[in-house]
Amino acid sequence: MKRLTSGWILLLMLGGVAWAQPQLTVEKIMQDPKTWIGDWPDNPFWSEDGQYLYFWWNPKGQFPSDSLYRVSRSGGAPEKVAPEERRNLPPAFDGWHHGEWVYDADFRRKVFARDGDLYLYDRTTRRLTRLTRTAERESNPRFTPDGQAVVFVKENNLFQLDLRTGALTQLTDLRRGQEPRERRPDAQDAFLEAQQRALFEVIRKRVEMREAREKAQERDRKAENPPPTFYYGDKNVEQLQLDPTGRFVTFALTTDEPREKATAVMDYVTESGYARELRARPKVGVPPGSFELYVQDLMRDTTYRVNLHQVPGAYDVPEYLREQGVEPDSQKTKRFLYAYGPYWSGDGRYAVLEVRARDNKDRWIVRLNPETGRLTVLDRQHDEAWIAGPGISWFGGRSTMGWLPDNRHFYFQSERTGYSHLYVVDVETGRIRQLTDGAFEVFDPFISRDGRYWYFTSSEGSPFERHFYRMPIDGGPRERLTTLTGRNDVVLSPDEQVMGILYSYSNRPPEIYLQPLRRGRPGEPQRITHSPTDEWLAYSWRDPEIRFIPASDGAQVPARVYEPDSLNGAAVFFVHGAGYLQNVHRWWSSYFREYMFHNLLADRGYLVLDLDYRGSAGYGRDWRTAIYRHMGGRDLQDYVDAARYVQERYGIPPERVFIYGGSYGGFLTLMALFTEGEHFGGGAALRAVTDWAHYNHPYTSNILNTPETDSIAYVRSSPIYHAEGLEDPLLMCHGLVDTNVQPQDIFRLVQRLIELGKENWELAVYPVEGHGFQEPSSWTDEYRRILKLIEATVGPDRRR
Repeated sequence: MKRLTSGWILLLMLGGVAWAQPQLTVEKIMQDPKTWIGDWPDNPFWSEDGQYLYFWWNPKGQFPSDSLYRVSRSGGAPEKVAPEERRNLPPAFDGWHHGEWVYDADFRRKVFARDGDLYLYDRTTRRLTRLTRTAERESNPRFTPDGQAVVFVKENNLFQLDLRTGALTQLTDLRRGQEPRERRPDAQDAFLEAQQRALFEVIRKRVEMREAREKAQERDRKAENPPPTFYYGDKNVEQLQLDPTGRFVTFALTTDEPREKATAVMDYVTESGYARELRARPKVGVPPGSFELYVQDLMRDTTYRVNLHQVPGAYDVPEYLREQGVEPDSQKTKRFLYAYGPYWSGDGRYAVLEVRARDNKDRWIVRLNPETGRLTVLDRQHDEAWIAGPGISWFGGRSTMGWLPDNRHFYFQSERTGYSHLYVVDVETGRIRQLTDGAFEVFDPFISRDGRYWYFTSSEGSPFERHFYRMPIDGGPRERLTTLTGRNDVVLSPDEQVMGILYSYSNRPPEIYLQPLRRGRPGEPQRITHSPTDEWLAYSWRDPEIRFIPASDGAQVPARVYEPDSLNGAAVFFVHGAGYLQNVHRWWSSYFREYMFHNLLADRGYLVLDLDYRGSAGYGRDWRTAIYRHMGGRDLQDYVDAARYVQERYGIPPERVFIYGGSYGGFLTLMALFTEGEHFGGGAALRAVTDWAHYNHPYTSNILNTPETDSIAYVRSSPIYHAEGLEDPLLMCHGLVDTNVQPQDIFRLVQRLIELGKENWELAVYPVEGHGFQEPSSWTDEYRRILKLIEATVGPDRRR
């Protein structure tokens, strides 16, 4: 802990300087952070010419909302961007790695969409040209390989705009609804029509003229070579794109989950005075919609569906179902598969898909033959728990992947060694090479403009820091480019010569730094912003010590420890939310209010521990999946072991250990008091999940499968089934407009506690708050209650 000792304070006072540490209160630390802490900058980005780094900032909370600032690449004082300039700002440079076909071949021009219209920006002349001004919404613009035209999406179809002539061509003809069917006359109608033609010459002539006109129109249509018409019913069109050669169109058709499975949350405190119903997500186990991937061959005038179930393992049965006697069957165990892509090589020779299983136990990277629809597996990652990790999506959305400059090697991330690392595969031979390796993780890799290097963020060296690295394109020695201890989120200038860094440390919020790369070597970082207020800086905020707590299974559990100058004989354990999240680190925490609260507790003599329990992010696959099929199992045991640790090291008995947290942290608090109550003396569960069968599908099904297929996992993991174990005092706090962990969840547990005759609990509801509180008054009320319960249950003046 970096604190002034009592000896230093005495020396200051004897020297005639009266120094007193400001006293923290709940009211002080829970006030509006913009005016109390000072609003720190965020979302830095470079201008396209690389002359300025822009960021959003509200220094010391002096404005009603954040404003746009900029600083020259050479440094100096940041300046506020004038409103007129902000409204007409050129596009932000978002990295060459995001610019596949967004830039032309020589990186002179950029095409982008803004507010539903298309714009062209010349990076050399800094000229901005508006290409469209329409009521319809244009999106996803891309240059054609020759740079002479722009392809974009409008109203679920692809269009091409010729930049030389202004000619607009429709490339696809995808239509909502069903294909019209020609009416065939029955026998009676056929007789009557034939009779009319036989009897009346005027009828005969009109029919002949109409048929001749229709034949001429069909000949003209074929001469113009129109795109094939395809009717997609009432489905959604997604991932619509044209390959670089202009021959193949690919798109996905999807349907949503059943609307009747949606849930509802009531908002009682409204502007109108009437309560309103908020529609929210369905519960875990909801039946899926549908996914179909199509290829349209414009040269052959044909459209066909790609069979994703060609991949090996498409009908596999997970281990937990095999334990129940379920055998593979092509009909009964056909898994729901979906895909992202294809990712086309720059020359259009190759197309690669990422195919995912809805149960998230398999991820395939496959080569697609667009002429035949044949899939060739390049890589399969399988996990009996669930596929995830940095760069590997598990809540939906694309993973990190793309092409090397040679248009033959495809890169991706995989946890095959236990940590998420960078790999490349030769799409011709299928040979895979691992480019990074070790007990660390790689984040957001991208390739330099000249194609010679990788850039990425990594936890190499310490899981508690993040640094920016450079590595040769074929792998090899990694060079660390950032030098500041803590977290370094880097945006690299277009010429790759200056790093814009959003940097933070444990006891200091993020600030903007500039750091040059001279001859490829990092120079000295220059601080640009100074955000904290003098009032906030007047307190000597602790730099928590990071320790490893020995666990009962032999593991070492990371912990941040706030050790008081004078221990009062009690401990408070904080449980971070999300499950898969890291909060033991050397950077500014997203739990900054809790961080300040822990300083307040340490001032009052409490030992505070904050664990990265099993299931947390930052420590690889095995740490993440240790909670598979049993949340509240190994993760909770890490806190039980921490209770033993503080008893052995500090002499703090179990009845003087308080545990609290929100969301997943609230869930784990309930499980602690319901199933391991002998190790704790009280707790506070905030916005807590009480029954996983009532949480959402994308998160829960990965860890616990589904209630109908793995009910035992839900019973042992859900606090509502264990409520009879409550003996210690419990505070529950919940927002009434929480559409994530919904109020129904806590109300069901309350009814269970009532029926069990439990008395030592209370519920505080917050009518205007959702899952993440917004109002300082709500934060203040919640944490006053928590502090009051801590002091009443485990504090030095606790009730006996």
